[in-house]
Amino acid sequence: MQEQYYGIGETAGKIYKALEQKGEMTVAKLSKEIGVEEGLFYQAIGWLARENNINFNKMGKSVKVSLLKG
Repeated sequence: MQEQYYGIGETAGKIYKALEQKGEMTVAKLSKEIGVEEGLFYQAIGWLARENNINFNKMGKSVKVSLLKG
């Protein structure tokens, strides 16, 4: 179980860094950018959302993700 938590945290860090460097992205583009298994990607997105680090913005049929300014 610890391994899974580590993987989620590591992926959350990659997502955070990608958003920090490249700015707002669609979920699809961000997922491709990070390049991890889909389930792990969404667990990490959930972690960041729960910690109030990211914002979701619906744009037509896609959803964009960005860092919350803190």
